[in-house]
Amino acid sequence: MSVVVVGASLAGFSLVNDLRERGYSDSITVVGDEIHPPYDRPPLSKEYLHGDVDLALGDTDNPGTHWLLGRRATGITSTATGPGVTLDDGAVIAGQSLVLATGARARTLPGAQALDGIHTLRTVDDARAIRAALHTARTVVIVGAGLIGSEIASTAATLGVRVTIVELAADPLSGVFGPRIGGLCADLHAANGVRLRTGVAVAEFLGGERVSAVRLTDGTVLAADAVIIGVGAVPNTEWAQDSPLHIDNGFVTDSRCRTTIPDIYAIGDCARAYQHTSGTHQRSEHWSNATAQARIAAAAIVGAPAANIPTTYFWSRQYGRMIQFAGNRRPDDEVRFIDGDPSTPSCTALYERDGEPVAVFAIDNARLFTRYRKQIERRPAAIATP
Repeated sequence: MSVVVVGASLAGFSLVNDLRERGYSDSITVVGDEIHPPYDRPPLSKEYLHGDVDLALGDTDNPGTHWLLGRRATGITSTATGPGVTLDDGAVIAGQSLVLATGARARTLPGAQALDGIHTLRTVDDARAIRAALHTARTVVIVGAGLIGSEIASTAATLGVRVTIVELAADPLSGVFGPRIGGLCADLHAANGVRLRTGVAVAEFLGGERVSAVRLTDGTVLAADAVIIGVGAVPNTEWAQDSPLHIDNGFVTDSRCRTTIPDIYAIGDCARAYQHTSGTHQRSEHWSNATAQARIAAAAIVGAPAANIPTTYFWSRQYGRMIQFAGNRRPDDEVRFIDGDPSTPSCTALYERDGEPVAVFAIDNARLFTRYRKQIERRPAAIATP
């Protein structure tokens, strides 16, 4: 039995390791469209913008594992041995199981491709270009106050760059944390000299060959030596659009990462998996989700019992502060500060539903955060059912 993995980033790399740890000894072929060996992406919006750091996820010199880097999948096919993929040179790679881990690409805005100096962040090459821009720019406009935009704003501010963030929502990260915690994040930007324009969008980018300013929908014009767009990501699924797979904002799977075609799985940013906790299909772009789904898919491939589905966890470092979140939040959950409050240097807040904690948020309070994270994870866990 052999496995073919399309995608050589965190999800695909983790799947290979999880299969080997489970004693899987047959051939694994990994196809990746980047020429770089698997690397860690979270540092790209943090430490890497200051200077080179080690991004390697680990050793790829594994007997029986073949890495085809700089190769792009163009379609899914069926062969006598099982499902396979067609590559950009016409070659077909097939196995008994096929795992789709093609990730996502940064969403952009109309007109962004027409001018130099406008960036998105998804790859190490993107990060190198942004790093070079931050070390020469005096003024930067960041479109989007999500985790990526906020982290880049933090880095730019420490480099002495004048930063303005443009955010369509009323509060940064309100879609992630809710409006109350989103307001706290807005205060963090203000306290560090970053200007935040909310409730407004980009109307157009101005300049000759290179961007020089951004016009907003309220008519304001912001000068910009560089622009960085951080408005989410689009799952990389178009290459498989001619297949019978169910694709809807990602490859749709059951709770065990199985797609609608037998022996084909999808994991990571490109997958929209069924979640028992919400009763819906959801797509998550967090580091923890990619590694969790790799474990779930590996168990399914080797016929092992279903793996536990962990609660969502992610972290962000902004302006020297550690921001952490764990759990599964809903818009109508109650938010209660159990240590500190938005006016204090550190704080911890619980999201409660029917009086029970379902998520926890903290700034610079790892100890208390960890205690409540463990409490939330001890609640009856969702198990991936066959």
